[in-house]
Amino acid sequence: MGRYYNGDINGKFWFAVQSSVAPSRFGGEEYEPSYIQYHFGEEHLEEIEEEIKKIKKSLGKYKENFDKFFEKNDFYNDEMLEEFFKEKEIETKNIGSHLENYADLGLGQEILDCVKENGECNFEAEI
Repeated sequence: MGRYYNGDINGKFWFAVQSSVAPSRFGGEEYEPSYIQYHFGEEHLEEIEEEIKKIKKSLGKYKENFDKFFEKNDFYNDEMLEEFFKEKEIETKNIGSHLENYADLGLGQEILDCVKENGECNFEAEI
């Protein structure tokens, strides 16, 4: 069971990591009943790109290591991530916040690609 987003882009929010309001980080317009409706247009491109840059900067070395981890793993748990990062001799203290940013980075990239390809991106997110 999980929370999904549907529309011009489709996907599933990361369980226990990613909030339904994660798309708000990238600007756009939010509408709310039991779903949040998001609209991004070309006028939001600069804001989307800027937030993606901020996330990449905050992730630093974690991004490359998350990329490597998820290339080999279709699922994860806290123990798996902690073991992986300890093997790389990388601090695991704030791994949850880095994981949330990593999940949001993927969503932001989907939004950016959709706007660039279609001129806009509209979708609903389950609350």
